[in-house]
Amino acid sequence: MSGHVVVVGSVNIDVVVRVSRQPEPGETLVGSGLQRTYGGKGANQALAAARSGARVSMVGRVGADDDGRDYRRRLADRGVEVDAVLETPDVPTGQAHIRVSDDGENTIVVIAGANGRVTAEDVRARAELIASADVLLLQLEVPADAVRAALELAREHHVTSILNPSPVTDRAAELAELADVVIVNEGEHEQLGDLTDPVITRGADGAGWGNASARPPKTDVVDTTGAGDTFAGSLAGALAQGLDRAEALERAVRDSAEATTWPGAQPA
Repeated sequence: MSGHVVVVGSVNIDVVVRVSRQPEPGETLVGSGLQRTYGGKGANQALAAARSGARVSMVGRVGADDDGRDYRRRLADRGVEVDAVLETPDVPTGQAHIRVSDDGENTIVVIAGANGRVTAEDVRARAELIASADVLLLQLEVPADAVRAALELAREHHVTSILNPSPVTDRAAELAELADVVIVNEGEHEQLGDLTDPVITRGADGAGWGNASARPPKTDVVDTTGAGDTFAGSLAGALAQGLDRAEALERAVRDSAEATTWPGAQPA
């Protein structure tokens, strides 16, 4: 392993149902294949970074429940350091309810649970861990004050910070200004307006970063859930290992394309 990535982010149990197509507002559809899997943007990206060969440490919260304890073991078994993933006794582990249609597209509703209890104080208590990183990776499924504290620590200790501002919140633009690298899809780019040198993902058309661009290999898409998280984690791992932006972008696009050939976020 080489390079150290610290991820501050969410840990969710995903509840996934298959549908023939996404329902219209007010419409009821019959679903199939109900499945509980492991997800959360933070944990998804941490695992993708670990699979890229980087050392990965995670900062976050789970409930003091079976889901939380199982999840911490799962991450540790897959090479993610979880000493800073704290158990929270009075709330459940977060959940995401996901509908996946036959064309591979998905819609997601997130219930924060313990993720909503991640605080700036939690982050500042891990200042030494963040200072030891080559790359800090964040999303917006934990409170904005915690994200801001992490970005400020990264700047103070000259650690490269990457923000994936998803889901876009009313503080996303403010936080993006503090990050060294911002990863957005085309819709998020439109919502946030002017960003300095963003990484823009374009689904089947690949991704671009300034003068660098990469297109994915042809794949048979099964499920796009987690493809964006795979991209972010892979890019963070590549940058932590010293790859330049063109090489890192190429790897991230390839890995995210491969992720669409498997159902679910983390199996991909």
